[in-house]
Amino acid sequence: MSEQILIQFRADKTLKDEVSAIYEAIGMDLPTAFRMFMVRSKMEKGLPFPAVMSENSIKHDVAVAAFDLLRKQSADVREMTLDEINAEIAEVRAERKEL
Repeated sequence: MSEQILIQFRADKTLKDEVSAIYEAIGMDLPTAFRMFMVRSKMEKGLPFPAVMSENSIKHDVAVAAFDLLRKQSADVREMTLDEINAEIAEVRAERKEL
């Protein structure tokens, strides 16, 4: 067996826990999954999956412009009271139950 080394990196705890749960559900631990990723990367001589931008993605400036437009369009919408908000939520929930 070749020399073993320790690889460390930082990751978001929630993401790590969620991904660990996925691999545990199929009977694998996270280190084994990462070793498999590395072996497959070596075989592919790159990422073992397509790494392309989605056709649905938008650029930051376009997203900011859309957000600003929505903010302007909603500027004249009156504030709702908490009771009105809760009544609207209750109405939608009641409609869903009827389906």
